[in-house]
Amino acid sequence: MTEALGTRTITAAVLVIGDEILSGRTKDKNVGHIAERLTEIGVDLREVRVVPDVEEEIVAALNALRHRYTYVFTTGGIGPTHDDITADSVAKAFGVSIDVDPRARAMLLEYIAEKDLNEARLRMARIPAGADLIVNEVSKAPGFKIGNVIVMAGVPRIMHAMLEAVLPTLDTGPKMLSETILANAKEGDIAGPLREIAERYPGVSIGSYPFLSETGPNTNLVVRSRDPELLAKAAKEVADMVAARQPAA
Repeated sequence: MTEALGTRTITAAVLVIGDEILSGRTKDKNVGHIAERLTEIGVDLREVRVVPDVEEEIVAALNALRHRYTYVFTTGGIGPTHDDITADSVAKAFGVSIDVDPRARAMLLEYIAEKDLNEARLRMARIPAGADLIVNEVSKAPGFKIGNVIVMAGVPRIMHAMLEAVLPTLDTGPKMLSETILANAKEGDIAGPLREIAERYPGVSIGSYPFLSETGPNTNLVVRSRDPELLAKAAKEVADMVAARQPAA
């Protein structure tokens, strides 16, 4: 993992690919995990898109995202079936050829007998020219990285393995720090004073997250910043505001 120079923010997007996600047949379990892991290493996830298994839509989304963010992570569409067209779409987006990669084929043979390596399974070894492979410790069929695009499987267990393999190779920025303050109040009751604090700290993100507790409506206030001193000051103001609103004992 490479620490980025200065205070440059490293950004990312996730492109979820698959008709099954859009139809609701499959519930996405990858985006939250990717977001959590990226936050931990100092990469800001800025956008998530979901597109169908349609080449022109994958290419258009990929080209839009890869020019806007430091990294783009894709999930889905690199299996053995006819509708697994992500690798071909990525090759088209980058304007490169695609064919069975001897390195990827060798990886498949660690998991599949040569006699079972049929045309369908060989689709999982088709890699765009110039791409680096991403190791898959679960089922061996690799993902790949080309330019700033990281292509991973949609199956959560396999995606997790690929993500862990690629994370150490990424540039990272200053990590986002956070503090959570329990408001013991309804969100609407503290919106005004919370806004005033937020206006005094433009470099700090202050979020309000209502929830229903056993005693009724309540709110978690989450203060985020990459600057620990600024975070401490803003969080103290939020905590003091909350304390001042509590009834006297």
